[in-house]
Amino acid sequence: MTTDTAVAAGVKVPGTTLAREATELIRDTTSELIYHHSRRVYFFGSLQGHRRDLSFDPELLYLGAMFHDVGLNEAFHGSGRRFEVDSAAEAKRFLQAHGVPEDSIRRVWTAIALHTTPGVPEFMEPEVALVTAGVEYDVLGIGYEDLSAEDRAAVVALHPRPDFKNRILRAFADGIRPKPQTTFGNVKADVLEHFVPGFERGNFVRTILDSPWTE
Repeated sequence: MTTDTAVAAGVKVPGTTLAREATELIRDTTSELIYHHSRRVYFFGSLQGHRRDLSFDPELLYLGAMFHDVGLNEAFHGSGRRFEVDSAAEAKRFLQAHGVPEDSIRRVWTAIALHTTPGVPEFMEPEVALVTAGVEYDVLGIGYEDLSAEDRAAVVALHPRPDFKNRILRAFADGIRPKPQTTFGNVKADVLEHFVPGFERGNFVRTILDSPWTE
């Protein structure tokens, strides 16, 4: 049995069997891009948690970070659901199979499902808030100066991000192109508008005015 002893910027990957098996699953079923991104989300989320003086469960944060983009996989292209929900459901199946308590499963599911919904997770449980914080840090650079250059360098040395901006955008586009209707009202509409010729985003005002109600 291998043991994950990865440490960056003073943050350790949980040494539990559950975390180890989750790591192996994500390495086997996702791209190198998504694997490294997911690990960075854990490290950056943890560092933000320490900076904010939040008390959080490292294992639950790790599980949320590792599964948060699984729904981009080709296996889910025909689901008709938002990729965040597919990712959350996959994490839930994994955790239920390992006998994890329902409250812990709920936290992980919520953290994943809401990780692209800004303005909400930060007011929820620490694990939910910090998955989003890690994603926002790694993808959007939100709070970039909150962490030291040394800590950033340590995390990136462990999990490199070559041409990450372009590669993650392509991964988003590939993962949601087959189900464009799932981008209504969320940030991934921006991705399809940029990458898919002829894509038309849903319009909230038009949806209301064109509804079957007479007034």
